[in-house]
Amino acid sequence: MSKTEAPPIIDVRNASKSFGRVHALHDVSMQVRPAEVIVIIGPSGSGKSTLLRVIAGLHLPDGGRMCWDGQDLVGVPPHRRGVGLVFQDLQLFPHKDVAANVGFGLRMQHRRRAAIDARVSELLALVGLPGFERRRVTTLSGGEAQRVALARALAPQPRVLLLDEPLAALDRDLHDRLALDVRDLLRRVGITAVHVTHDEDEARTIGDRLVVLGRRDPH
Repeated sequence: MSKTEAPPIIDVRNASKSFGRVHALHDVSMQVRPAEVIVIIGPSGSGKSTLLRVIAGLHLPDGGRMCWDGQDLVGVPPHRRGVGLVFQDLQLFPHKDVAANVGFGLRMQHRRRAAIDARVSELLALVGLPGFERRRVTTLSGGEAQRVALARALAPQPRVLLLDEPLAALDRDLHDRLALDVRDLLRRVGITAVHVTHDEDEARTIGDRLVVLGRRDPH
């Protein structure tokens, strides 16, 4: 069965979200199928990150439904949704080394130490950083830190990977190289992913399909 024929793993129906008088989302619907990489694109203020956070469970929608595999997940907390998150600011732990950062989610799952070490090594090799286990994250370049953040998000084997403009802070050359690497990594892993960006070239490089949001009047 092809991606386009498979039933959606994520089904957002008529989602709306306001913050005071600001209407961040209005009647937005989208579907994501297994192993599909969807890119949400639009200008600042269009609701891209809000939609991603609704999918993650970090924001509760004011209206509409959000279903995974047919199950309504409105009200289900983020830690029970099986999502991996990568934000623009990465949110790595600066006082820990690379291995401790990548293995964080596995420790929360109470995995055995040997299993954690093996998974960390596997993920670092996958993102092109073999042997980086004992490096301090404060010594990493911007591109290396992005790869560590990806490895950390993938380590617990989430059902869906959510990426909120993870390349936005990089200079153009590194941005373009890493966009290709992210595209190749997501396809190699075969994970379902939703990626947010305002950059059209990045969107077309990474995504199987684009969801375009337009900026709305805040009133």
